[in-house]
Amino acid sequence: MGRHIFHILGALALVLTQAGTVPAQDFTGLARVDPAESGLRETAGGLTVELALSQGVPWRVFTLDAPPRAVFDFREVDWSGLAGGAFGDGVRFGGYRPGWSRLVVDLHGPLALDRAGLQVDAETGRARLVARFAEVGAERFAALSGAPEDAGPWDEATAEAVPAPDAPMVVVIDAGHGGIDPGAEREGLVEKDLMLTFARELSDVLIRAGNVDVVLTRPDDSFVSLERRVELAHEVGADVFLSLHADALSEGGARGAVVYTLSQTASDEASEKLAERHDRDDLLSGVDLTGKDDVVAGVLMDLARTETRPRTHRLADALVAAFRASGAPVNSHVRRSAGFSVLKAPDIPSVLIEVGFLSDKRDRTNIADRAFRARVAAAIRDALAAWALEDEALAPLLRQ
Repeated sequence: MGRHIFHILGALALVLTQAGTVPAQDFTGLARVDPAESGLRETAGGLTVELALSQGVPWRVFTLDAPPRAVFDFREVDWSGLAGGAFGDGVRFGGYRPGWSRLVVDLHGPLALDRAGLQVDAETGRARLVARFAEVGAERFAALSGAPEDAGPWDEATAEAVPAPDAPMVVVIDAGHGGIDPGAEREGLVEKDLMLTFARELSDVLIRAGNVDVVLTRPDDSFVSLERRVELAHEVGADVFLSLHADALSEGGARGAVVYTLSQTASDEASEKLAERHDRDDLLSGVDLTGKDDVVAGVLMDLARTETRPRTHRLADALVAAFRASGAPVNSHVRRSAGFSVLKAPDIPSVLIEVGFLSDKRDRTNIADRAFRARVAAAIRDALAAWALEDEALAPLLRQ
């Protein structure tokens, strides 16, 4: 019998005792560990490792000798839930290369891998990994242990990297609305909830790409004023500001993605009404920005004509190109402009993305579908990579 090496690539319920492979599925986002449902359990002459995850991910497990230990590799896992020592001593975890994570469990003796399986709940998508180790002789354990020989993609740097000069690109993701401001609502779908979910998913995709730091303007269902969202982007030194929305229009048949940039005058009447409604929502929530609009707009118009405005337009163009390349539906008038207050940071390329419109049946179906959101998130990742390359190449031409 060869070494016990398991490659489980996909959200399948499997129990294996021999090396094997199944086709990979394109999971999106980081799998998060539930510490309350995870842990080690010693059995008579053996050990069981259980790991509860928020979703299935490609994984493998093998053992190493001298000293004896079990090694679990994953496509990527967020280990923050275990930071408090939920597994106790003798367990180490973290990233071991971009896009890949590792969990190492010290074994109290020669415990060979007996069986392992990953089961995914079809309704919730949550996954449970159970691996059982049984006591064997020292020679047998040594023969079964060792790093995988057919490592394949596990030991290759397969994660996409978003280009950046020296430091990570800081991307602020702004989930539209929140708290007492629900945004658009249609057939049980609420814009603030959908965009918070998408913001988290997009954050995971960008983090997995590498060389990107992500900050959410609201990590939960809380109200954040438009002014505060822009302030936060400045505080964290954002390189890019992306505001996510899925509005509804009472008139017209708007459908498909739209990418907005800032302008004093809206590109069309529908854009003007959307911008007015967004700002009015903020005023009704108790934050009056009226006294600051003229000042901010004045500063913006001075600076946007030099560096920020052309960089923003190139970012918007890159997003549109990536959406089209991904096959995601775009609006017939996909590039628009309006006076959205949330885009008024004068020194940060800022765009507002309408992922679709909840007033359109097709868009509602798309936005509620996780697979569709994953496609849009991947397109945004690709757009940022393309834009970063172009922006770096043009940097020497910018005004000093």
